[in-house]
Amino acid sequence: MAKVLFVVSGATYWVLKDGTRYATGYWAEEFAAPYKAITEAGHQVVVATPNGVTPNVDMMSLRPSMAGGEQGALELEEIIRSAEVMRRPLQLSDVRLEDYDAVYLPGGHGPMSDLWLDADVGRILTAQLASGKPLAIVCHAPASILATRIHGKSPFTGYRITCFTDEEEEAVGLASRAPWLLETELKEKIGVEFSRGEKWKPYMVEDHNLITGQNPASAAILAERLLVLLK
Repeated sequence: MAKVLFVVSGATYWVLKDGTRYATGYWAEEFAAPYKAITEAGHQVVVATPNGVTPNVDMMSLRPSMAGGEQGALELEEIIRSAEVMRRPLQLSDVRLEDYDAVYLPGGHGPMSDLWLDADVGRILTAQLASGKPLAIVCHAPASILATRIHGKSPFTGYRITCFTDEEEEAVGLASRAPWLLETELKEKIGVEFSRGEKWKPYMVEDHNLITGQNPASAAILAERLLVLLK
């Protein structure tokens, strides 16, 4: 049995360019699909958040229109409700990476609020990348890569990655209101080699032990890949 660390945002809102608080958190599918796949395969999941706060699900991600229908929404709710680990997360500052076989970060706009400048996240990602053990990050969670910079330099420079695209942000109506755009920021501030698939379609990029997914639909394929790597 492997042990997988889920690093989850603790944010409940994201401050937009005009100072408005936009309600957010983690995206249901991006937690639930990998959690279900990994635990059903017999592995253990441990959740860690900034200061050990209980993660907040973005309620928009539980709408039937966002969850593939009424049944999909109910299934996501059930998985989240049954996930006891979400109610007693570790503090990121207490994480000992040697205890884990892989690290996974789900998105939602939450990471754009807290994980992108969290020093513990920067430490965890930097150490996990160097360890050679799997590091899987999906959708908006690659914002956490921005936290790995020390004096403007990041170990992720030059890595091939994907994330929620500026086009997708435009499509959800937030591009013009966002304080910054994830794809642009990662290309300009980290110097990643960015690629993307079709809007809203599953798309994954693997470079050494770093696996990134573009959007919520990519969470399931990241989980499948993790399961292969954990065998």
